[in-house]
Amino acid sequence: MESGGDEFEKTVAERLRALRAERGLTLDALADLSGVSRAMISRVERAEASPTAALLARLCSALGVSLSVFFDNEARQASPLARRADQPVWRDPDSGYLRRAVSPQGTGSGVGSAVDIIEVEFPAGAEVRFPGRLTRRSQTQHVWVFDGEIVMTVGEEVYHLSAGDCLFMNVADVHGYRNPGTVAARYVVVVNLGS
Repeated sequence: MESGGDEFEKTVAERLRALRAERGLTLDALADLSGVSRAMISRVERAEASPTAALLARLCSALGVSLSVFFDNEARQASPLARRADQPVWRDPDSGYLRRAVSPQGTGSGVGSAVDIIEVEFPAGAEVRFPGRLTRRSQTQHVWVFDGEIVMTVGEEVYHLSAGDCLFMNVADVHGYRNPGTVAARYVVVVNLGS
């Protein structure tokens, strides 16, 4: 599901509309909950805008789902096995960060596992910032760095992570992250989706 064209925007548009409708939210209500303008949400729902990681995080937080659940292919039957070739991949159009949903689809949306595993390749010099707090998220996560380095701002603290380091945090407390290095960082995010 790597972004790169009209098909990706259509998939995101359909999924956002469906989740908003399931929760009985108007465009205005979702805008209030997420801090994303009504106009931008409308553009995403009409497949006229490709959302960034920060924008999707805010919308998912307001909808009460993780990014993996957002991208989950509900039409596919849940399976305990996720082959690499079948794992959804998404590239943030703003930072270039590449996100792979490693967890088997259909197991992280309240059906089975309460854990979501994501592999990330984060380009050198890239940065993602979240303006304000992701208020609706009570989920926690571990970030485990394999290669390179990332700097994460969590609450009032700034953490410089290198290969082998692992940081635990509340998802709502993350204000941003960046790769200060000259090579891509590769890390895994393990999210506890809660009950």
